[in-house]
Amino acid sequence: MKIRISVLIVSVFLAWNPREVRAEEDVAAKLTPRAIQTRIREHRMGDLIIKAPPGAEVRVEQLRHEFWFGTAISNSMVRTSFRGSMGSEDLRQYQKILAKHFNAAVHENAFKWHSCERAATSGFDYSTAEAIYQWCAENDISMRGHCIFWATDRYIQDWVKKLDNRALRQVVNRRAHDATSRFRGRIEEFDLNNELIFGDFYRRALGGGIIKEMAESAKRGNPNAVLYLNEQGALAGGNADKYVKLIRQTLDAGVPIEGIGCQGHFGGMFDPEHVQETLDRLGRFNLPIKITEYDLNSSDEQLKAKHLRTFYEICFAHPAVEGIMMWGFWEGAHWRPKAALWKRDWSETPAAKAYLDLVFNQWWTRQQGKANSEGIYKIRAFYGKYRITVNGKAKEMTLSKNKDR
Repeated sequence: MKIRISVLIVSVFLAWNPREVRAEEDVAAKLTPRAIQTRIREHRMGDLIIKAPPGAEVRVEQLRHEFWFGTAISNSMVRTSFRGSMGSEDLRQYQKILAKHFNAAVHENAFKWHSCERAATSGFDYSTAEAIYQWCAENDISMRGHCIFWATDRYIQDWVKKLDNRALRQVVNRRAHDATSRFRGRIEEFDLNNELIFGDFYRRALGGGIIKEMAESAKRGNPNAVLYLNEQGALAGGNADKYVKLIRQTLDAGVPIEGIGCQGHFGGMFDPEHVQETLDRLGRFNLPIKITEYDLNSSDEQLKAKHLRTFYEICFAHPAVEGIMMWGFWEGAHWRPKAALWKRDWSETPAAKAYLDLVFNQWWTRQQGKANSEGIYKIRAFYGKYRITVNGKAKEMTLSKNKDR
């Protein structure tokens, strides 16, 4: 007998707008374990209703999260002759963990302008960035582009610094257009500018209007590109006020910024209330937020585990946050080796165990049961990709919070 599996996704009516934060809410109440779990259930799960023959055996297996649990990817994953490439066994382990435990990624350095156009006469060289992207595409890992511009002087090529203003404007617009057009249809989200609070090279030379020009050139390269600002210190330091001001000024200037990137490079335990309050403040801009660069530089393995668990819970529960990208995961290819989740010999740290428990245990849907007398099997499930099996017949489907965006 042919079994037909009909999967109906019911719209979830939230108790509050996921893009708004009520100023009067009590921060301490929101940070209790019970409150966090309630928010996760409200904002990260939807009703999955499966129509099947009455009494049919139904199994629901999650295959992928919609929320981005990602990592930066080191250039050393690409097998080239340059010094520092991974050996064969390390490469195999690196790719195995990357494919198994992350659904999103970002180039750590390969996409940055100073990495792919080192000299004025060299032209663009995206070979390392392309190789990393291609591997991710083959392994169903989404990618974001980091970053089109980094305005801090030390990260700007000497040949760029020597240009007169007319030539500088030309190469800036060329870079913005090329970065998005080259990966059009493949990478659709980019950090337009990295750390504008700390770097002002382009504004110093060409005036504040250059930020809008950069964005417009990037949009000409790919009208569908989603452009983010990316900044450090708002969550892990005292720059929240400055970042809120920068975002407001950028939007008021007509720059088509459509996302907020928050770095999270920590040196010790953080203040949960500060992180929650900052996310709330940023959430009022009605833009998606991504935690773009997370790590904790500490040799205290238990602290790292506690830090990750607490930070991920707060961010995952927040309705405006759409992903968390850690800035590397293996000690052998990490800019802060003590921050790595996997040690040099590939053993798991307590922080790695905490990460795996959260993402693939606590926040993962696996259920089975029987359709009722009306042929309905209904569960609350995390947004993502699923395999639904009814009486041994399987079908894949997606339960999406963002289906209308």
